[in-house]
Amino acid sequence: MKTQFDYIIVGGGTAGAVVAARLAEKPGVRVALFEAGPSDEGDDAILTLRNWPNLLRTPLDFDYLIEPQPRGNGRIRHARGKMLGGCSSHNSCIAFWPPDEDLRIWEAAGAEGWGPDCVRPFIQQVQQKVNLEFPEPVNELGRAFFAAAQGAGYPARDFAGNIHQLGVGWFMLNKLGGVRHSSSVAYLHPLAQWNGRITFFTNCFVERVLLNGRRAIGVQTADGPVYAEREVILSCGAFDTPKLLMLSGIGPADHLREMEIEVQHHLPGVGENLLDHPEGVVNWEASKPVPPETTQLWELGLFAHTQPGLDAPDLMFHFGTEPFDMNTVPEGYPTTTNGFALTPNVARAKSQGTVRLRSANPADPPRIDFRYFTDPEGHDERVMVAGVKLARELAQQSALKEWIKQELSPGPEVQSDEAISEYVRRTANTVYHPAGTCKMGAVGDETAVVDSQLRLIGLDNLRIADASIFPTMIGVNPNLTCFVIGERCADFLSSE
Repeated sequence: MKTQFDYIIVGGGTAGAVVAARLAEKPGVRVALFEAGPSDEGDDAILTLRNWPNLLRTPLDFDYLIEPQPRGNGRIRHARGKMLGGCSSHNSCIAFWPPDEDLRIWEAAGAEGWGPDCVRPFIQQVQQKVNLEFPEPVNELGRAFFAAAQGAGYPARDFAGNIHQLGVGWFMLNKLGGVRHSSSVAYLHPLAQWNGRITFFTNCFVERVLLNGRRAIGVQTADGPVYAEREVILSCGAFDTPKLLMLSGIGPADHLREMEIEVQHHLPGVGENLLDHPEGVVNWEASKPVPPETTQLWELGLFAHTQPGLDAPDLMFHFGTEPFDMNTVPEGYPTTTNGFALTPNVARAKSQGTVRLRSANPADPPRIDFRYFTDPEGHDERVMVAGVKLARELAQQSALKEWIKQELSPGPEVQSDEAISEYVRRTANTVYHPAGTCKMGAVGDETAVVDSQLRLIGLDNLRIADASIFPTMIGVNPNLTCFVIGERCADFLSSE
């Protein structure tokens, strides 16, 4: 096995694939890309977008269990893509650009140079590589929801922009026809012509980062060490990037000692600030056959305000032409093979959790505790209850009402705020958007893990490029933002 490179990237997922491809554009640069799963190339099960639900809970999914949740659903299983392209090879390809208002929040929180004007050139670079399309053909039931939302006063919106506004619209999808346009498809598949500038280590698990004093020098794999002359970049996602850091002795000193890991660098923010989009569901049985025409089943949505005076929507819906019953059926709610769903989610949830080690064994999954619905103000719970109520209001619009035979969950008997809250928290799911566990911030911020150039604070030659660097959650599906982070990281590296 070749053991000496200029750059090592751990994680061939959404951002990692982008970083690797951009670095490999430079002649003579030696790049190693480590991925725990296989290649996606030539695998129709991965590449066919319509098949995305069938990738869940398979060997292509890390399928992480979470810790028991005192105020939420502790049975949630978090899907994480385990193949080149990562979650962009595993998700439903709903594509939003990072909203300007969220980038302003990041910059105000200490992420200098991450405001809209600075990020826009990197959005344009992604636009040049990734094919974006609206759903085709358009589903008749989706049209009915669109009309219902307009009837309820929500304006039609073009979700192709980066302005996060109240309204209903069809989702952009990163796809080409029926094929997903993941970071692997867009950035890595063309590399065959580049004659080995990237060495791919697929199905290869990295156990820890190797340090020499304060400098990262490589990684340890099951087959031995591999060294980087320039930098190591971690792109393992919001669960596994903090896990890998802590296995390497980088993180909260007390926790590392508890795990009997030698402390190499005390960095208390590692594994803190775990963010997500918690999600509820209202399921209906359809009164007539649900049309089969669909690209990926969840093709349009709506943004709403749950109270007056907000600068941006605090509630988002996805509309699905299938029942979303993975967490309702185990609780005894009925389901159907002919139904549809609205899934309200908290666009900027305030509850924060943690990622911790289960043990010092790299093979053990991390301990993931989202602490759903625990924010002191009760914001997340309030928004979710409002979301269920609004879903029912939309269902009473004539355009959608004619499609409804009966409400399956929570059911018409669940009416009070308390009963809705109990239902939502017991059956809650995730939109699979974990973020924030190695947050970006100013060097003086004790909770920050990386600076605004994605460099690990207090160490040299080590960066992070994935959703773990989010200072705060953004109000939309975040996958394209991870593409942008990959472009930004590659630019930082190429400029030095």
